[in-house]
Amino acid sequence: MNSEKILLKAREVFEIEIEGLSFVKERLGGTFVRLVEQACSVIDAGGKIVITGIGKSGHIARKISATLASTGAPSMFMHPVEAMHGDLGVIQKTDMLLVLSYSGESDELIKMLPAVKRFDIPVATITGSSKSSLAKYSDIVVNVSVPKEACPFNLAPTTTTTAMLAVGDAFAMVLLKLRK
Repeated sequence: MNSEKILLKAREVFEIEIEGLSFVKERLGGTFVRLVEQACSVIDAGGKIVITGIGKSGHIARKISATLASTGAPSMFMHPVEAMHGDLGVIQKTDMLLVLSYSGESDELIKMLPAVKRFDIPVATITGSSKSSLAKYSDIVVNVSVPKEACPFNLAPTTTTTAMLAVGDAFAMVLLKLRK
């Protein structure tokens, strides 16, 4: 493969991801506003935003949590498998849970949610499927579905993780602005 073909392919990936981001940006609406408002209420009450996800969504969840923490919004990442083995103790009555899963059907997350619901805290989900199992457990659902992945087999999460990350960055920056 020559350098021209390499750059052509790389630029194609950029275009697919830009298209996906534009798609999500145009559909951002009331559920995103509710997510921000809920997070503000939680932080104002002395709580934190506990973020979870598994696989690639888990990596994005860690990054969003780190961004929130670095901008003054109390946040931490909680691994869903570890949560089911004792780490649910990090959740307090004043907290909220933010779940990231593009499919909304990750077994580890679905198995964790009934235990989380006992805390009677708000649960928000960032997902590509508003009708998923995780969405049904959630008080707030932010849909980040994208037209296609940059992966030619539509398997490796590329555009989806970019969209989740962009929504997380927007969430952190809006909270930063609102909280001064």
